[in-house]
Amino acid sequence: MGTKTRAAIVGSTGYGGVELIRLLQAHPYAEVSSVISSSSAGTPIADGYPHLSDIFPGVLDGVDPKEIKSKADVVFLAAPAGVASRMAPQLLEKGLKVIDLSGDFRLPQPDVYEHWYGKPAADPAYLEKAVFGLSEIYGEQVRGAELLSNPGCYPTATLLGAVPAIKAGWIDPSSLIVDAKSGVSGAGRGASLGTHYSELNENFKAYKVNKHQHIPEIERVLSDAAGRDIVATFTTHLVPMTRGIMATMYASLAEDRTEQEFIELYRQFYEGRPFVRIRPEGVLPATKEVSGSNYCDIGFAVDRRTGRVTIVSVIDNLVKGAAGQAIQNLNLMMDWEENAGLQFIPMYP
Repeated sequence: MGTKTRAAIVGSTGYGGVELIRLLQAHPYAEVSSVISSSSAGTPIADGYPHLSDIFPGVLDGVDPKEIKSKADVVFLAAPAGVASRMAPQLLEKGLKVIDLSGDFRLPQPDVYEHWYGKPAADPAYLEKAVFGLSEIYGEQVRGAELLSNPGCYPTATLLGAVPAIKAGWIDPSSLIVDAKSGVSGAGRGASLGTHYSELNENFKAYKVNKHQHIPEIERVLSDAAGRDIVATFTTHLVPMTRGIMATMYASLAEDRTEQEFIELYRQFYEGRPFVRIRPEGVLPATKEVSGSNYCDIGFAVDRRTGRVTIVSVIDNLVKGAAGQAIQNLNLMMDWEENAGLQFIPMYP
């Protein structure tokens, strides 16, 4: 292959942005051509992230669509919600491909977005144009997309764990309860009372109960899988660890099924998809077993006494839940190998 595809990263000083830099450094077909920050333009990125010293000595660029156009072919928007809705149309009009890691294009109904995010929605024309990039489910739509909405971290773990069983009719989707936990890096780098060490350490708490902005995103895909409107109970918890998401899901069985049957169903569903690994019978995954990688590991426990199945799905929230999945989507958009630049073995311990 000749010249590499040039990638600009807007929001390079956040955890998602700096993870994109780390992953793209090893990509065979793409390279980081511009790192962009509205708050730190003109300063070396290594000032905020010394681990990038000598590896990425670049200076942060400012947010200027014309300058971005001159330096990039594709733009990753890793900025907070509300930024991409304004920037993406300008970039698309200049002929750039856009992958948005925020939630600005995940919900097609403007009123739903405004209710859950408390911000003005993007132009409906662009909401309609955006492809939801849960690549294992919507991979064919991702291919050739110009505007890609990268899924949230919680929805990625939840939906990869729940969709195959719902599509097969093996569980009652209206009975689904999702009990999800995340490491603190999911809250971003900004300091707050909720992520203060002495508040978080040796503590475990639920938050945004019945109010989390990922709820409508999850329900949208569950409804698509079920062929009817689905509402789900989804509760998030903050765990005193840096990386990782575990979504533990409970659902009533539509008919008697064994763990081995679930394993076979999921292995067939995800056949040929390199980043979903199904655990053998009696083995449930743990967050450390996917840390630093783009894998989603899934395991099952069927309880015939209660007529329910427990599905456990784990990811690294910064990789499969953000930057890694964004690069996976780039690979599909560009018709490259799906796992290009993402063949990392998980870090252990």
